[in-house]
Amino acid sequence: MKKVKLATVWLDGCSGCHMSLLDMDAAIISVVRKVDIVYGPLVDAQVFPEDVDVTLVEGAVSSQEDISKLQLIRQRTKLLVALGDCAVTSNVPGMRNTIPVNKLLQGIYIEKMQDGRIPGDHLPQLLKHSRPLQDFVKVDLCMPGCPPSSRAISGMLNDLLEGRKPDVNAKVKFG
Repeated sequence: MKKVKLATVWLDGCSGCHMSLLDMDAAIISVVRKVDIVYGPLVDAQVFPEDVDVTLVEGAVSSQEDISKLQLIRQRTKLLVALGDCAVTSNVPGMRNTIPVNKLLQGIYIEKMQDGRIPGDHLPQLLKHSRPLQDFVKVDLCMPGCPPSSRAISGMLNDLLEGRKPDVNAKVKFG
């Protein structure tokens, strides 16, 4: 049996969804038997691969870099899952949306840091607003939760791997 190529991606968020994924305990064994994890924070791949079957994307889109990465992921993925409230609604990263970007950066780097300057070279260009994935690409499945429980993620993955469309509304809720 051919294994499903699974990728996970972390954009602007806290990594809580990845922690729930790892917290599946023994349930992860049945998933791992059916998938090859080809990209993610725990995989050494530097470039997002082609022909990925399922990608779980955690976090909101908050920078130009996030947009580029997400568009590449969408091009190379058959089924894209918005994993968690940040990916679905922009949740916590969206809390900064009422603050102009320049004021936000000044508050963080000039008022709170010792050297009093905004880094330029390695800081991604922030968007005016942090936004959910579906504002930029087609999302095939949304799994809300902050974070979704490991049980809900396991159920969703097993449904997908068995060829069933997951009913995430029966498994999770926002918040």
